[in-house]
Amino acid sequence: MLEDKKNTTSKKYIYAKGARKTAVAQVRLFENGKGSIEVNGFKMKDYFKTADLQRVVLEPLKLTDNEKKVDITIKTHSGGQQGQAEACRHAISRALVAMDKELRPALKAEGFMKRDPRVKERKKPGLRRARRAPQWSKR
Repeated sequence: MLEDKKNTTSKKYIYAKGARKTAVAQVRLFENGKGSIEVNGFKMKDYFKTADLQRVVLEPLKLTDNEKKVDITIKTHSGGQQGQAEACRHAISRALVAMDKELRPALKAEGFMKRDPRVKERKKPGLRRARRAPQWSKR
């Protein structure tokens, strides 16, 4: 009975990891697929509900014309939805380059190969926020 169940992990895959802010994404890219994308056990459209987030995740695949050629499973955690989507984009780009080195210049030109290092600045003592000082009063 267990032999009938399709097990995607028995196939050969390419692993890559991507990050953005505090979000982390781990990607398994299966070559010769049909274009299915699974995020944390859900279909991508169920996990990333807005079209904007879905577009962010699919950008490297559209750029390299691999939308219907690969299957992808993603595990992502921490951060918010936007950070997770951008971490997925980073990881997918890295996996595509591991699959085919010729794709690197196109992905790098769009900025998908670089981890976006911007994070929220920490609060400093004596200030209201990271840089916001208390209101100054002359008297």
